[in-house]
Amino acid sequence: MSFNILLEKLKEQNRPAEDLELIKKAYDFAARAHEGQKRKSGEPFINHPLSTAVKLTEMRLDSKTIAAALLHDTIEDHPEFETELKKIFGEEIAFLVDGVTKLNKIKYKGSQRTAESLRKMFLAIGEDIRIVLLKLVDRTHNMETLQYLPADKQKRIATETLEIYAPLAYRLGMKKLSGQLEDLAFPYVLPERYEWLSKITSDKFPEWTKYMEKIKPVLIMELARDEVKFASITSRIKHLYSLYKKLLKYDLDISKITDIVALRVIVYTLEDCYAALGVVHKLWRPVPGKIRDYIALPKPNGYKSLHTTVFGPEDNMFEVQIRTVEMHQEAEYGIAAHWAYTEFKKERPKDYAERQASFLNQKRFAWLDQIREWQKDVESPDEFLEALKIDFFKARIFVLSPKGDVIDLPEGATPIDFAYHIHTDLGSSATGSKVNGKMVSLDHQLKTGDVVEILIQKGKKPSIDWLKFVKSTQARKKISSVLKKLTESKKFEKKGGEMVEIRLTAKDRFGLLHDVTYVFTKQKINMKNVTTDNKSKSYPAIIIQTVLKNRGELEKIMVRLKEVKGVMEVSYKLL
Repeated sequence: MSFNILLEKLKEQNRPAEDLELIKKAYDFAARAHEGQKRKSGEPFINHPLSTAVKLTEMRLDSKTIAAALLHDTIEDHPEFETELKKIFGEEIAFLVDGVTKLNKIKYKGSQRTAESLRKMFLAIGEDIRIVLLKLVDRTHNMETLQYLPADKQKRIATETLEIYAPLAYRLGMKKLSGQLEDLAFPYVLPERYEWLSKITSDKFPEWTKYMEKIKPVLIMELARDEVKFASITSRIKHLYSLYKKLLKYDLDISKITDIVALRVIVYTLEDCYAALGVVHKLWRPVPGKIRDYIALPKPNGYKSLHTTVFGPEDNMFEVQIRTVEMHQEAEYGIAAHWAYTEFKKERPKDYAERQASFLNQKRFAWLDQIREWQKDVESPDEFLEALKIDFFKARIFVLSPKGDVIDLPEGATPIDFAYHIHTDLGSSATGSKVNGKMVSLDHQLKTGDVVEILIQKGKKPSIDWLKFVKSTQARKKISSVLKKLTESKKFEKKGGEMVEIRLTAKDRFGLLHDVTYVFTKQKINMKNVTTDNKSKSYPAIIIQTVLKNRGELEKIMVRLKEVKGVMEVSYKLL
């Protein structure tokens, strides 16, 4: 690949001269750093950062991200270049390059290392989303050249892609990239299923495409007759791995899948979306129960579109998707669309900071905060990975509260999962549930679009049996926590007091130990033993053993300790 390809794409987007100059400077620096290096395929190494930069340009990312894409492997190969890179390109680009370099060290070998690497990944999303966007595109090009690696590495990298990177791209709303990553990984992770599905579909795809091309002019003519303006009408075929996932729900019977092929109608306004839907239903009879309004009720990752399945000519069923140009950009590129370069408005230096803050405050990305919250309490790496796969990387459903609030839950979630998502007290007090106005059991599996109401009883406590059917980590943690408190309260009552060990992790400073022990003195509580664990010089642990009268006293002392300057975490156990 030559730099001219990247340059042409940038010029097509009318990028300003200073953007082109910056990106050319980054290419020259990268070409020097990678001079003489070859990839496993035998091609020059510079082709990899170039391909990554081209993909990000097609997504219309800002010039600094494209420059960082060209530079993203330079520090890893030449650590001595770090100071020079920062001096030439500035702090922001150096920060992006450093961020990707750290993420490149993720290896899917053993749950402990993977869990720690994923924690870094989510931290990077909070710091600067462009680091993760860059990493996802970098991974896409690596997957395109995976055939040149040994078989064991192929399987490891493809599994990591299928279980972590593709779902992460989907959760960030980047449906196109997610589908590409899944399809690239599919033949390496499940080669037999890939071969089987490829054979089934290879003859069908040309036939389906021909059918859609025959239908397209009919729709174009009818839209023109009703004066509904549109930007484009294209046909799309479902990604192979996405089709495979759907087949698993239908006993691998391909005849039961109605959205393998679809017409995608892109219009200009919200009103045109619904007008176009009316035209489609005038032409072809809709399949009952197959109309989805994701505009009025967007998917958890922000996806908006109208979907309808209709009986077309010869009674063949096919799907029609209708959305605006803006909705289509969001559907294809997700969160990356928020950072798209536009020739109409020159970006101000603070624009990126504003966009990042706006992104983190969006309700549909609240799951990032959820991850940060519960990962603090997860001690086992296996537990962290399992919870991550269930809660955030598996299929999601979205249900409604009686007030119309949209609640995002893992597939298979129950009214108890819903209740604990709203509030701990609501979950713990639940005695029953209504779904769409009808009474259901608390272990009833919810579906997208359900309206859920929780019936409560004052003084009610959660049941240990709920742990057998709840799906979300959030609900499981809260139930276990409430049950633990109830058990401990009984122990306190039985003995009239209990020996407790309290452990604090704190940032070391002068007077820290004095401030911690003063909390106990002020509450008139005797400390039986105080020790410190100095394995981490910056964040020593302070361990205090004491006798407390009841659970209320324990909770009060925990709150006071968390207020001490420098204290990061506080935990306890009954001895």
